[in-house]
Amino acid sequence: MTRRPSIDEAVGILKGELRTRGLSDLVTEDVWLAFLRFGRRRFHVPNTPDADGLLFQYGTYSFDGSPTFTLDLTRQFEVSDSYGDHDHYMQVHCDLLYELAPALEALGSFNSWFFHDAGDDLEEWTQGLTERAAWTAIHRLEPVEIRVYQEHL
Repeated sequence: MTRRPSIDEAVGILKGELRTRGLSDLVTEDVWLAFLRFGRRRFHVPNTPDADGLLFQYGTYSFDGSPTFTLDLTRQFEVSDSYGDHDHYMQVHCDLLYELAPALEALGSFNSWFFHDAGDDLEEWTQGLTERAAWTAIHRLEPVEIRVYQEHL
């Protein structure tokens, strides 16, 4: 049986997936495919249906001052305490930031979750996202910045 990596290794694994294509000149689709390779890899998490989830979300936000269109690809892991009870979540984010354009702003905001052990099919979730009109608008765009980081909630 293959060893499942610890969630502490997740950021490094995602960065490794992104590096397989080189970090310069990546378009949205390149990052998405790297994120999906990362998303298919299973990690050591508690045995609950919502312990390992993927989030696809986008919108126009002003987190750092001026409005920016952001695609946030997130992997969320549940962290349990020593008794096996929920303690907190750890999220690994891959944020793609784009120069704001009227066509991007018109997309509004959207989010969709997938959880590995909840009975859903990852390929169906992925296909549904790439069939959205927003995907047509962003899949060939080159982000002005890509941020990979983790946070605890």
